[in-house]
Amino acid sequence: MNKARAELNNYRQSPRKVRLVADAVRGKKVEEALTNLSFIPKRSALPLQKLLASALANAKNLSIPTENLIVKKITVDTGATLYRRRPRSKGMANPIRKRTSHVSVILAEK
Repeated sequence: MNKARAELNNYRQSPRKVRLVADAVRGKKVEEALTNLSFIPKRSALPLQKLLASALANAKNLSIPTENLIVKKITVDTGATLYRRRPRSKGMANPIRKRTSHVSVILAEK
C-alpha cells in the first residue's frame, strides 16, 4: 500500500488546541479534508491545510494516484516548550509555558 507523509515541526500553538482541528479531518478523503479545513475558524486550520497540501504534493511526486487518498493517520505531539517569566508583585515571577506542536500526516490509498 502506497503512503505519502509530511511533517510540521515546532508549530507555535499548544497541541491541545491543534488536536481539535486534526480530529476533524482524520479518516476523510483528502479533497474533503482540505475543504473542511478552509471553513474551520481556528488558527491551526491554515497550517494543517498547508500540511495536507504538502503531503498531497509528496504523493504526486511518488507517483501515487491521488483520487483515492485518505488521511490515514494524523498525529499531534508535544514539541519543545519555551519557558518565560511573568513579573509579579514583591519581586516574584510566575512561569509562562509557551507550548509547541509536532504534527505528522500520513496519506494512504483507500
